[in-house]
Amino acid sequence: MKKLKRSVNNRMISGICGGIGEYAEIDPTIIRILWVIGAFISFGAAVLIYIILIFIIPPDDGIIDI
Repeated sequence: MKKLKRSVNNRMISGICGGIGEYAEIDPTIIRILWVIGAFISFGAAVLIYIILIFIIPPDDGIIDI
């Protein structure tokens, strides 16, 4: 079962977009571009959501679940 975690490998700031990209099996760059567009459209609300997600989504510890 897949779990949403902050990425350790695809990290720019905290790994949120990389983790979402890995979870959805798409390129994290697409997620980053959509996030920046969303930040401009929502007048910064996406930035606040990003900060909240840093505390909600746990980091990837590198342990493989069997």
